[in-house]
Amino acid sequence: MDDLRVGPDGIARCGWVGDDPEYRRYHDEEWGRPLRGDRPLFEKMSLEGFQAGLSWITILRKRPRFREVFAGFEPDVVAEFGDDVVERLMADAGIIRNRAKILATIGNARLVRDMEPGAFDAFMWSFAPPPRTVRPQSFADVPAVTAASDALSTALRKAGFRFVGSTTMYALMQSTGMVDDHLQGCHRAF
Repeated sequence: MDDLRVGPDGIARCGWVGDDPEYRRYHDEEWGRPLRGDRPLFEKMSLEGFQAGLSWITILRKRPRFREVFAGFEPDVVAEFGDDVVERLMADAGIIRNRAKILATIGNARLVRDMEPGAFDAFMWSFAPPPRTVRPQSFADVPAVTAASDALSTALRKAGFRFVGSTTMYALMQSTGMVDDHLQGCHRAF
């Protein structure tokens, strides 16, 4: 994979985008842009957890169904899901049918629900490192984990959250704009 790729529209993007239109849209409109709010961050954490072991494009393609069956990732609603909903989710081919990940999402929703409004957002963003002073030149310059993602993962696990490993949390930090890993030369690198 090339570090940068010029799309059919003549625009240079990070090479992981490839030729997939949904990846292009995600890269251009979401990835690396600051995402704030308890619900949006809970959604992103949940989807990153479901992604573990899979490709992100799989999650992007299933995201509309995930949003539908997980009540828009409203923590208060998801926190009330019972065994009947879990069984219904396990039968839904429109999502990733992994019982441990479904149960983790529900358990994580309960933890977010029990926080004061805005506390989850503040907690997550408290781990955002200072902005880079040098933009990555290639994928070799982009880590899979950092001290900040290790610390976030450890703190979340200590609080009882699940499917929040350091690699997953670094991907969350990238996707929510806590870190900006757009490569030098990418049209989103500014």
